[in-house]
Amino acid sequence: MPVSGILGKKIGMTQVFDDNGEVHPITVLQAGPCVVTQLKTATKDGYDAAQIGLVEFVKASKVTKPQAGHFAKQNVAPVKFEKEVAIEATKPGSGEEAGTDGVKAGDRVLVDIFSDDKYVDVTGTSKGRGFAGVVRRHHFGGGPKSHGHMFQVQGSIGASSFPSRVFPGQRMPGHMGVDRVTVRNLRIRGIDLDENLIMVEGAVPGPRDGYVLITKSKAPPRERRGFAGGGTVDPLKASKKAAGKRK
Repeated sequence: MPVSGILGKKIGMTQVFDDNGEVHPITVLQAGPCVVTQLKTATKDGYDAAQIGLVEFVKASKVTKPQAGHFAKQNVAPVKFEKEVAIEATKPGSGEEAGTDGVKAGDRVLVDIFSDDKYVDVTGTSKGRGFAGVVRRHHFGGGPKSHGHMFQVQGSIGASSFPSRVFPGQRMPGHMGVDRVTVRNLRIRGIDLDENLIMVEGAVPGPRDGYVLITKSKAPPRERRGFAGGGTVDPLKASKKAAGKRK
């Protein structure tokens, strides 16, 4: 399946140990199963993409008539959460249309699309924090914490003589959270094909049971020789070894 992403839910965080006994914090994600609800083509829509939906039980009363007609046209079951993902490029001439070979409405998308990948990008909606001040929202240092002072305030925001106004974009208190956040290059620590689970190293935006979009990494980091792990060279041992060879 030449689809670059899948929909899922955030289950929670835990930790795993590698072969060297080092601990790694991971986030467990329920990746799919998903179904292709619509196919976008360059000839008709101007670009190649696949609209996929997370397979969940949805009551018929919760689906609007336009949505019901859309799903009935594609002959797929109703879904609640939908997103468009890119289709990986295929060799020209391998199908009727380049880039859409092997993809059609009704196809299932499973977590096995990441079997050959090491990193993924995860997009989710951050937790809502309500109205927050500058210390919490922008990580300001605040004022003195001694008696008689107000700690969590931003202080002066503009000069009176010049320019006699507040510049646009000034960091102020306001609504915090509920933003679209993408965390890139999370290392895959394990995949459960039977339960459609994927374990990634690090934190993922959003609360538990929050919807996420998992895509293949657009710019994965380069694997450098001797970088971290058991292959790292100890400079002190290397210098002693080189000194011994000179003698």
